[in-house]
Amino acid sequence: MRYLRSGPRRRQPEETAVARGKTIGLRSGEIADRNIRVILEAIRRHGPLTRMELGQHSGLTGPGITNILRRLSDEGLVTSHRRNGAGSGATATEFALRPDGAFSIGVRVRQNRGEAVLIDLSGQVHDREYFPLVPTTRVTSVLSATQNMISRHDGLPIIGLGIGSNDWSAEESDELNAASRLSPCHVENECTVSLLAERTIGTPAPEGGLSMIIIDEDVQAGFLIRGIPYSGVHGRAGSIGEMLTGPDNVQLNTVVGFGALRALVSDNEFRRLMAGEELSSPQLTQWIRDAASHLLDPIIAMAGFVAPGVIMIGGDLPRSVIEALIHQLSVERRDTSKRPFLTPWISPMKPASFSGGGVALGAALLPFLNTLLPPVSA
Repeated sequence: MRYLRSGPRRRQPEETAVARGKTIGLRSGEIADRNIRVILEAIRRHGPLTRMELGQHSGLTGPGITNILRRLSDEGLVTSHRRNGAGSGATATEFALRPDGAFSIGVRVRQNRGEAVLIDLSGQVHDREYFPLVPTTRVTSVLSATQNMISRHDGLPIIGLGIGSNDWSAEESDELNAASRLSPCHVENECTVSLLAERTIGTPAPEGGLSMIIIDEDVQAGFLIRGIPYSGVHGRAGSIGEMLTGPDNVQLNTVVGFGALRALVSDNEFRRLMAGEELSSPQLTQWIRDAASHLLDPIIAMAGFVAPGVIMIGGDLPRSVIEALIHQLSVERRDTSKRPFLTPWISPMKPASFSGGGVALGAALLPFLNTLLPPVSA
């Protein structure tokens, strides 16, 4: 996972010497590859930019930037035009990202449902498909969904496939790679790709990084520290659903997971919620209260041990439900009838920027991050 090494992506002009120092020990081909990615990412984030501005963002020299821009233009990834100076001032050539220069497919894979998206180089979604999954035939379903998407957009430069899943196996990857036109697939867990989506095209990581909580059949958390997704030993960081929480000391998954929500609302209401429909009912309100009462414990722990700049909450629930849950968490924090103390400082909370927590979107970024854009360490 080249994009998960070390160091923040954000670069300031005064960091130029440090940026150059990161190439020490790399072979010439690796340096060239890294420099191309850094220039492309600077244009994507801050463009249009002139050569001089690119030098300020990247710390690279003029001739090197010129050669890289020529290559990126030849590959159809950037465009150029003249920027007029103020009044009768001199003009300069500025370079901008060409979003349709590359596309990628990302798939969110759960046990019984999937979501596939097609995005361009800027992160804009061009196609989205939801499809059912059977645990024993997930590869066949994912392959069918991606092939249908490729057929609908025949001729587009689709460069790869990313998978966001907590239980996608190496055997499933081998089976998919053997049959897919977009081999090899890139796989990461749901919270990691959700954080990559936020960092790359969503909310810029605040000082202190950010945490993501995704509510689904289970409850999980992820951490972005200094621009790096942190997964811990064996990828177990963020397994908060197994915690014993709340005044009654029960497992978080049993109160906050979708199983608890299904037990309170009707099947029709649950389907409408999963479809993103805004609705209100006493049963849904009860789930929000129960969920907040138990979710507060891991949030306090995250604030105490990691102290992220913001905690984001996402999943397939409508935004209004997530916002109501965040409001109820604030109420629970001040309620001393359940906890005989005032909760200490906790990080600000807000809904995730993208539906589904941005899992499919982040998965679609994986091929870009492994082939075109710089790793997080760049």
